[in-house]
Amino acid sequence: MSEEAEKLAEGTLISHLLELRNRLVRALLAIALVFIPCAFFANEIFTFVAQPLIDKLPEGATLIATSVVSPFLTPFKMALFVAVFAAMPYVLWQAWAFVAPGLYRHEKRFAIPLVLSSIVLFYAGVAFAYFVVFPVMFKFFASTTPEGVQMATDIGSYLSFVLAMFFAFGIAFEVPIAVVLLVLSGVVSIDKLRSNRGYVLIGIFVVAAFLTPPDAISQCIMAVPMYLLYEGGLVMARMLGKIRRPEPAGET
Repeated sequence: MSEEAEKLAEGTLISHLLELRNRLVRALLAIALVFIPCAFFANEIFTFVAQPLIDKLPEGATLIATSVVSPFLTPFKMALFVAVFAAMPYVLWQAWAFVAPGLYRHEKRFAIPLVLSSIVLFYAGVAFAYFVVFPVMFKFFASTTPEGVQMATDIGSYLSFVLAMFFAFGIAFEVPIAVVLLVLSGVVSIDKLRSNRGYVLIGIFVVAAFLTPPDAISQCIMAVPMYLLYEGGLVMARMLGKIRRPEPAGET
């Protein structure tokens, strides 16, 4: 490689690194700006997130803090996660702005709706967990408490539990995106996915068993929407496959 080519490659690498740094700084600033009001209302945010459990606790029972610093740190951590969650569309936009210049036009045409759909589906999964799953799950757990045992959940344990559940349902709702990507990338055909529905259903229940608490209700609440989303992913993949057109050579 000539000296001129090496200098050109080095300059290109440096420019990419500078661009990446700028995108990361913007993403972190967005999270910080969202975090400021979230930190101010940290206690209110934690109470809102904990409300599904509070509503199902036995009369007289409350959440507890077993650590001296938990009353401060737990709502603070919740506020930070909420800030990241709220700022995620802008963070993903910065990631897209960094990657997009290297994509072909047809890749951009399919990537943009997939990225937007993945964001919406992840938020839908979190909302489904909060408004549908949590009330049923916590009511079941509260009703199975043995006689003589007082149900008093530590706020730190509750935070870890709900974050894990939010992430699990958010990822579970990404099933249509995964199906579309598998089909459009040529890894597997739609006909193959259709013919293996039975194995997919079994796999979904196995995954739901690992991601949810050890009770059949929670497992079914996750598995049924996942399978419906899988069928929706097949429909989306077939629709996108029909409108897909080969890109002319050299078009970017």
